[in-house]
Amino acid sequence: MYKLKARRTLFTAVILIISITLMGCANSETGSSTEGTAKEANSITLSWPRDIGSMNPHVYNPSQLIAQSMIYEPLVSYKEGGKIQPHLAESWSISDKGLEYTFKLRENVKFTDGTPLNAAAVKKNFDAVMKNANSHSWLGVINVLEKTEAVDEQTFKMVLKEPYYPALQDLAVVRPVRFLAESGFPEDGDTSKGIAKPVGTGPWMLSDYKKDEYAVFTRNPDYWGESPKLEKVTIKIIPDAETRVMAFEKGELDLIYGEGLISMDSFNQLKEAGEYHTELSEPVGTRSLLLNTTNEKLADLRVRKALQHGFNKQAMVEGITLGLEEKADNILSKNFPYTDIEVEPFEYDAEKAAAYLEEAGWKLPSGKAVREKDGQPLELELIYDKTDPIQKAMAETLQAEWSAIGVKLNITGLELTSQIERRKAGDFDVDFWYNYGAPYDPHSFINVVAEKGWGVSEAHSRLQMKAELDQQISEALASTDEKKRQQLYSSILGTLQEQSVFVPISYIKKTVIYQDDVKQFNFPANRDEHPFNEIEMSQ
Repeated sequence: MYKLKARRTLFTAVILIISITLMGCANSETGSSTEGTAKEANSITLSWPRDIGSMNPHVYNPSQLIAQSMIYEPLVSYKEGGKIQPHLAESWSISDKGLEYTFKLRENVKFTDGTPLNAAAVKKNFDAVMKNANSHSWLGVINVLEKTEAVDEQTFKMVLKEPYYPALQDLAVVRPVRFLAESGFPEDGDTSKGIAKPVGTGPWMLSDYKKDEYAVFTRNPDYWGESPKLEKVTIKIIPDAETRVMAFEKGELDLIYGEGLISMDSFNQLKEAGEYHTELSEPVGTRSLLLNTTNEKLADLRVRKALQHGFNKQAMVEGITLGLEEKADNILSKNFPYTDIEVEPFEYDAEKAAAYLEEAGWKLPSGKAVREKDGQPLELELIYDKTDPIQKAMAETLQAEWSAIGVKLNITGLELTSQIERRKAGDFDVDFWYNYGAPYDPHSFINVVAEKGWGVSEAHSRLQMKAELDQQISEALASTDEKKRQQLYSSILGTLQEQSVFVPISYIKKTVIYQDDVKQFNFPANRDEHPFNEIEMSQ
């Protein structure tokens, strides 16, 4: 009897404990669910084709601009119409000779580790960038920077060796002149080798990250400026464009934003579905081919002109971009300063292309499909970013079109980093190349034509007038005479157009597709900045 009573008591206790435990779990789960729902309701998830990288503000690929711009900020920012506005610097002055730029830093700006942004921190970052100046020589202001000075706690001075009119535009770019906290620096201070951790002043902080899978950014609670409406931005790494579209259609993504992230066919299908919002930006750059004249075959202007005439650009652009990009005749679109020049387009003309090749000595032997000269076939390689569906489709089209004029084109898809490395090493025949867009152009475009180390200047190295071209570029960048500057730009762009090392294809537009609950999306004026600060989610 005692044992039975004891068993009943024990059973009741066990049931009570289990019940209490289950209630606790239920309460806990309910609480988590509510909290999670609230967070998700004010967050956004998008995809990106590659990992965000090390989040080092002073280096380039594989770090991704969209993520770097969320954490790090510039002294000045670039707005619609090319206006330069205060950002971390609340004001600035320029000396009469254009050599000294003095910036008054904004008060009460802190890094996300709580330390203040002051002139010493700004100088430390400039010093780190200039320690590896050769890595940044594509940016003109780096080449003319003589010294920097922390004048006082909130005053920073930049002294140039010579006048350089687009200095402020260069300081608005996403990298390399943005600012890392002292705690983010490596022990030896050399950020070119890496950073300790990503600590900036920006409106977002990297809070969770798994390489090649995702990155989670949360709102900086102590941001000095207007705080973003969203609390969290999650970037999922999805390399494949079609997988990205399927994830969006399943509702796993709120937004797909960028350049070349999905095919134009997919964009139009999503647009025609009528369930999502789709938008195109104004032209942000020119999609071009870069022909490397260090290759003996491409050193001949007649061959380069033959390739220009040898493909139906209009049909290719309409077919691949479905009319969502415009055929480009000018190397730079006319919406940049100094670029509104008239050019004679290279129209599609297979007979003229063949005639240029014949004149250059490239003959088509009887019974063969590839032209030859001195026993060598007219064979070239085109490298492209294998994650970019538009580059891939255009590469395949060019392969077919140029074969019709007797040119064998081998196409090779690469990881973006490998593509860039091969370009910088001059290890390519034909590559896709884009100008930088706002706020870089047109000054950064002409600078990279003159400045060695990026593969573009080297690709032009066999031009007979290269030394004269470089001199004109140097004069244009230093000129304080607006009329003379316009004349120099017209001459430089006219020469580049005629020499056909750049083969303009189309004017690029950014695309965005987003779900119905995403509100207040606006394309940023700066091509590389993120768009997240103004976005809201409807409740």
